[in-house]
This record gives sequence, structure tokens and C-alpha cells, in this order.
Amino acid sequence: MGNKKEAGGVRSFVGGGFGGVCCVISGQPFDTIKVRMQNQTGGALYKGTTDCVVKTVKNEGLFALYKGMAAPLVGVVPIFAFNFLGYSHGKSLQLMNNPNKHLTPINHALAGSLGGLYMTVLIAPGERIKCLLQIQTTGKAKYSGPMDVIKQTYRESGMRGIMRGTFITAFRDMPASGCYFGTYEATKCYFRSQNGSDDLTFFQVLLAGGFAGWANWAWAIPPDVVKTRYQTAPEGKYKRALSVVPELYATEGVRGFFKGLAPIALRAWPANACCMLGYELALKAMNAVVPLEEY
Repeated sequence: MGNKKEAGGVRSFVGGGFGGVCCVISGQPFDTIKVRMQNQTGGALYKGTTDCVVKTVKNEGLFALYKGMAAPLVGVVPIFAFNFLGYSHGKSLQLMNNPNKHLTPINHALAGSLGGLYMTVLIAPGERIKCLLQIQTTGKAKYSGPMDVIKQTYRESGMRGIMRGTFITAFRDMPASGCYFGTYEATKCYFRSQNGSDDLTFFQVLLAGGFAGWANWAWAIPPDVVKTRYQTAPEGKYKRALSVVPELYATEGVRGFFKGLAPIALRAWPANACCMLGYELALKAMNAVVPLEEY
């Protein structure tokens, strides 16, 4: 699987959206189990991850692992589409003065960072809303739903309150997206050298996507923890996102910056492997239907 030349903006947008669908479908069961494990208080219902999977499927059926998938599909698909669109624009900028230039993994990483910036515009307010809803406990809910979060937050602190955490989100997503695309291309380059051709196998695309997912979160986890603390803190507790860092280090040490590493790493591989496979397949399908001279 491989394109002779870089995909254009429209195709990257559509391919990225389809990749987002694949990411959600493959990653939702892991997310469901993660949430159920995290939500345990007092007497633990589940002994561990495997026990949680077994009891969920036994008591509620296989499709219980896909509960709540509609909301992520609605939100994640456009985010992935804009991420890949920004990635395409980043590659175009680097090829502007030299269209025959060979893009290295570093070039792809720089292009991916622009994709992370595009993604931040959509994801920052959504993350703020999601985090405020997720910290609510049963019987003590301040918000009735996403729209209520927007109304109350806007009434209390205006658009600044809704967009709170945009800088730290960009600090998380721009380098993380660069790591993602750079690692994906570096892995593809390695496989191409082993194959002696530009075409990659189904399995090699999955491996490249999985490594890309891990590279993404290797950077993203610490700023993600800081972002969550900042976005869910009471108004006025922190002057800025970076104010979270010394407090978190003083109370929990370095380990505090890597909370959730295990479930995130477990989900990142299959979700991103399927995302990149979906992206590549979408590009090939579009090229088969409407071939372009740039391919």
C-alpha cells in the first residue's frame, strides 16, 4: 500500500475522516473498559481488566463494549479530518518551491505539527466540556449535558472560559501530531527498504500505525494530565496551565505526569493502526474512482 505522490487536501480530509471512524470503532471497547475500571469506588466490582471484559460481555453482551460510541464518532471524525488536512497543507508548504523534493520523516513531522494546530481549534473547547462532564459524580451533577456546560460556562466567564486550556492543548497536540506522522513515515521508510519497493503489506501498515500511536502518546500524556487538571480546576485556582506543573510535581512527583499510561498505551496501538489503515485504504479507493495526475 503506497501512493506515488502526496495526497491532496480534499483527499487527506476525507481519508482522515474515514481513519477517524476506524479509530473509534477499534478503540471504543478499550475505552469502555477503561472508564468502567476508573469508575470503581469502594468495593471493586472487577478484579482487573480481563475480569471487567468477561463480566461486561457475559452480563450485557458483546455490544456493551460499544456503548456511547455515537458521541465519539460525531466528535472525533471531523477532528481527524482536520488533522489530516493540516498535515496535507504542511506537506504542500514544504513542497511549494520544490515540488519534486523528497519529504523525509522530519518533513512529515513538521507537517504533522501543523495538523495538530488545525486539530486544536476543534478539540480545545470540546475537551473543556468533556472534562467538566467527566468529573461529575452521581447525585452531584452541576451540568445536565454538553449544552448546559456551554451555557453555564459562558455565563460565568464568557468565551474565555469555554476556550480555557487552548494553549496547553496546542502544546500537547502539535508536537504529538508531529511525532505521530513522523514516526509513521519513518516506519514506512524502513519497511520500504526491506521490501525493495514502495508498496507496503496490510500488516506493515498496521504496524506503522501502531508505532505512530505510541509515539503520539509518548509526548502527549504529561501535557494531557496538566490540561485536565487545569480545565477542571475551580475558576481562579490557577493563573495559567503551567501553574499546575509545580503543584502536581510537589504532590505526586514525576509519576503524576503519567497517569493513565497503561490503558492509553493499550488502546493507542489498535486504534491508530486501524486509523492509518483506514486512511490508506480510503486514499486508494478515491484514486481508483477518480485518478488524479498527482498520484
